[in-house]
Amino acid sequence: MEAHKYVWEGAIPLQIHLHESQVTTLPPPPPALILAPRIGYLPLLAPLIKPYFSSTLPPGVDTIWFEYKGLPLKWYIPTGVLFDLLCPEPERPWNITVHFRGYPGNVLIPCEGEDSVKWSFINSLKEAAYIINGNCKNVMNMSQSDQLELWSSVMSVEDEYTSFYASKSQQGIGETDLAGQVKTGRVAVRLYVWSVSEDFDDLEDMPQPDSWEKISYINRPVEIQKEGKCFTLHDALKVLLPENFPDESLNVKLAAVDFENTLKIPSEDVSSDKVGEEQEQNAYKQVGASCVSGSAEIKLIRIQGIEPKLEIPFSWVVNNLMNPDYFLHICVCVKVPK
Repeated sequence: MEAHKYVWEGAIPLQIHLHESQVTTLPPPPPALILAPRIGYLPLLAPLIKPYFSSTLPPGVDTIWFEYKGLPLKWYIPTGVLFDLLCPEPERPWNITVHFRGYPGNVLIPCEGEDSVKWSFINSLKEAAYIINGNCKNVMNMSQSDQLELWSSVMSVEDEYTSFYASKSQQGIGETDLAGQVKTGRVAVRLYVWSVSEDFDDLEDMPQPDSWEKISYINRPVEIQKEGKCFTLHDALKVLLPENFPDESLNVKLAAVDFENTLKIPSEDVSSDKVGEEQEQNAYKQVGASCVSGSAEIKLIRIQGIEPKLEIPFSWVVNNLMNPDYFLHICVCVKVPK
């Protein structure tokens, strides 16, 4: 089985607790146990979760959202990326809390259910196409039926893997060979950089992020060259984080294992074309909160739940670990000087 098929079918075991403020029955309901697709999004679990907790909810309008240790979870970030970012020491099952009231509009942009998630995904696809090709015409010119087919393949991860990769070459995003593998050209990378000043040796001692303001979202292209020496993940990180490593050398401390916003959603109307346009304009922007110069030490790199060795060819990482939105999502924890 190909590596990206494993990624496509990857899942996170969730133990979902209803927030105590919304429990109206005794005894309170037990947590819901759900296997959530890594490439999926938390709001898409609503059809499974709402019926489970419906008998104990207080009167009112349901507006579902999730939190982990008090931190509201951004619904437009893939579930697997949220897990990799917020659980440096993997927690299985992942214990998160669901709310149906009190939506934190000051932290999360509104989500109107599946349609909001779908259009957020399509806009992310447009942004990736802009980074890779310099325009997003191929995505903009997709028919409504093609967009629905693409979204259906993401929704039904178990059944639609083949159809998604069969249509991959038709989307015209990036230069690929006959097998759909990226050969040369730009790769769209979405970095989630979390900087810490405390030192630690074990992942279980890593301080937990308690605010999204402490995490930088960086969208940057990486150029894969056809000729020359093998371009590795190490080389890509030097391109992606030049301000962290101005001397172009990485001081890396990793427990490597063998293989077995600046994205900000710029508009509350995630279904509008304005979102896509603004995302394109923001494709090369960067949040500065965690980007510092001077000596920095990478404490953790995680891609699709894997902590890769830095000498792995970057083209392999792209071809096998890229998400369906054509972004390679990389979670990085960097220790910076106090």
